[in-house]
Amino acid sequence: MDNQDFTTTLLVDQTPEQAFDAINNVRGWWTGEPGVEGTADKTGDEFTYRYKDVHYSKQKVTDLIPGKKIVWLVTESKLNFIKDTQEWTGTKISFDITKKGDKTAVRFTHMGLVPDVECYHDCSNAWSSYINSSLRNFITKSKVPHNAGR
Repeated sequence: MDNQDFTTTLLVDQTPEQAFDAINNVRGWWTGEPGVEGTADKTGDEFTYRYKDVHYSKQKVTDLIPGKKIVWLVTESKLNFIKDTQEWTGTKISFDITKKGDKTAVRFTHMGLVPDVECYHDCSNAWSSYINSSLRNFITKSKVPHNAGR
């Protein structure tokens, strides 16, 4: 059976290390009000994301392989626009970073965000926007110093 977790891939001209550093600077691209609190610097770190009183989630960094992979476990969630407000709790968010010729591929996957969950339509649309617009722009336009801003 095909894996139906939501996934999207972007290609950028920056190095895998630059992409990795930009992704880890969560405040730089996952925007909202009040936004991101906490850190994503090392395995075991935790941060929260809030968008008004519509979305709250707490992520724990479970894998951090410089220039290659980032995985966050969603340990808490409250999505006030769906019936099961804790639908994200226990899901994982991953970024697989690979060199593709002279480009870098960033493959984003939200493991557990599948078509049969209530938030799939809205959440996959939001992730598409964040990854393909906000994150892409942050990777390509920012001059993120190694390990900065977190």
